[in-house]
Amino acid sequence: MIWEVFRQEKTGEYHTHCGNVHAPDREMAKQFAAIQHGRRKPTNSLWVVPRDEVGEIDAEDVAFGGTTDKSYRWATAYSTTGQDAREVIESEDEQATAERQRGDD
Repeated sequence: MIWEVFRQEKTGEYHTHCGNVHAPDREMAKQFAAIQHGRRKPTNSLWVVPRDEVGEIDAEDVAFGGTTDKSYRWATAYSTTGQDAREVIESEDEQATAERQRGDD
């Protein structure tokens, strides 16, 4: 039986698919996954799932989001004169001054 393996690198991150193992049952699959996929890279946890139990939905089955134009939500869509960012420039100058005073340059 083939088991798909999903690895989580750090606590709170998503599990991502990292490969598969061949094993007769779940316990052996977990052991093989730990050996093959969990010991070479930083790993917080592993999931093993029977390949037959993994389902798929693709764009032919359902319309996913992101098809409408919402560029107005991005700040890059606005035109500015530069006067709007005066506070940002002042803050960057203050940061540079503080770094010079600390000797970070």
